[in-house]
Amino acid sequence: MTLAAITAAASQLDAARPVDSVLTSSEEAAQYIADGCLIDGPPGRVGLEMEAHCVDPADPCRRPSWDEITGVIDQLPPMPGRSVVTVEPGGAVELSGRPEDGGAAAIEAMSNDQGVLRKAFAGAGLGLVYLGADPLREPKRVNPGARYRAMEEFFAASDSAEAGAAMMTSTAAVQVNLDAGPQAGWADRVRLAHALGPTMIAIAANSPMLGGEFSGWVSTRQWVWGQMDSARCGPILGASGDDPGTDWARYALKAPVMMVHNPQGPDLQALTHYVSFADWADGSAQLCDRRPTLADLDYHLTTLFPPVRPRQWLEIRYLDSAPDAYWPAIAFTLVALLDDPVAAEAAAAAVEPVATAWDNAARLGLSDRRLHEAATSCVAIAAAKAPPELTGAMERLIGSVERGRCPGDDFSDQVIDQGIAATVSQLAQGGL
Repeated sequence: MTLAAITAAASQLDAARPVDSVLTSSEEAAQYIADGCLIDGPPGRVGLEMEAHCVDPADPCRRPSWDEITGVIDQLPPMPGRSVVTVEPGGAVELSGRPEDGGAAAIEAMSNDQGVLRKAFAGAGLGLVYLGADPLREPKRVNPGARYRAMEEFFAASDSAEAGAAMMTSTAAVQVNLDAGPQAGWADRVRLAHALGPTMIAIAANSPMLGGEFSGWVSTRQWVWGQMDSARCGPILGASGDDPGTDWARYALKAPVMMVHNPQGPDLQALTHYVSFADWADGSAQLCDRRPTLADLDYHLTTLFPPVRPRQWLEIRYLDSAPDAYWPAIAFTLVALLDDPVAAEAAAAAVEPVATAWDNAARLGLSDRRLHEAATSCVAIAAAKAPPELTGAMERLIGSVERGRCPGDDFSDQVIDQGIAATVSQLAQGGL
């Protein structure tokens, strides 16, 4: 996240070892992963990524086509915050913000870019819906990219075919990216990022429906991810959590290879049988008649989706996408609880009783007494650190949490009152 440090570190790695170098063992691969997974430096930079489902307000059951979505993106004016716009497999539109100095600056930049994006899609008769899971439409891939085609083939051949399709095409998130911080504090920082997960999932839960039905989970998005192979999507912490680099290396090498660059065939070839990266690196399995290179290992790491992923910085991936009334305060809460030392210490104590309650958080949310207590404490801790421009947002979040409500409750109330199609159409036009 500290761009100069990351660029310098990457340059040193590239100079030391070309990416086409062949790996000779899993031990060599593990050392490479551990050495490069986090960058030592001060915390403070914050990057946000926001995903939204693209919806036709006139026909919310229809999934807009690739050409419709990219036609809007191709005509976008420059983003004031210089966010990058991409399209997810199912047509969700993602804004990836640049790193900013602190949570408030990142939130302001993302809000400005969202306004530009919404206006452009509205001008094309389309809307952006900020929910953690598509509540109405069946899973369907519209992005024709080779990576997503291979992912689809991989999941279709796996034990998590249904969950894989839903994850790819029906879920949306708010992602928070933070500097790794000083190396001496990495273990505590990564442990806290995980320990906050259940409480933050309960606070942010905004996906009560999937496929036209209430799922019985307040965060159906998290439920979907929980149905995936834990070797690819589960938390990375080891038994002690004392060495994030070793934990990440162990996790990555045990995970199955999803796809391989094949010089003799399609650029990306999906694997339909289980081969761990360790087996490939050690030579007990050969893929495309060759051993892996550093480039293969780097690419493999991009196909792993734990809730907290070390990518030189910390990628925190467990928050449901949420509307404007909620996401700025939710994002600021998470940033404050990790980046402010006093807030981090208080938050660690508050969430300790529910640090591993991932399923309860996704299913019950704030109706779980212990999660409600932790959430009430956490938002109060964060609110004390909020700048004046976020005071109102934090007060609204505190009030919601104290009442045991999450963002998805507003959506559910509207669905019960007006019906799902009408509610989704209203959201796509900027309602609620």
